[in-house]
Amino acid sequence: QVQLGESGGGSVQAGGSLRLSCAASGYTYSYNCMGWFRQAPGQDREGVARIYTGGGITYYADSVKGRFTISQDNAKNTVYLQMNSLKPEDTAMYYCAAARADPGPCFGLPASGVNYWGQGTQVTVSS
Repeated sequence: QVQLGESGGGSVQAGGSLRLSCAASGYTYSYNCMGWFRQAPGQDREGVARIYTGGGITYYADSVKGRFTISQDNAKNTVYLQMNSLKPEDTAMYYCAAARADPGPCFGLPASGVNYWGQGTQVTVSS
């Protein structure tokens, strides 16, 4: 069992920044693909960023490249998502995710491949 707890969401104006945190606990060591997904009302859950924890290799959706950064602190079992230059279209519920995957599958990990989800944290960007 793995527990994921997100924090850091909120409301900001366009162009602002937020940092999301995901603290993992439990049987975490075998879940080597961590990521952030988001879901806006009426839309499918989409992958935003992923990190292969074995080597710290990262992957980003085209819509957030250059604006978002995923990182990890192994000592704290925590994954972060730094979000800069936020846009109204970034508004969504953001979910932390954990999965067992090799690097290739990790980078294309779909929502259906996730083993554990956090409860979600809301991000709202106003224009």
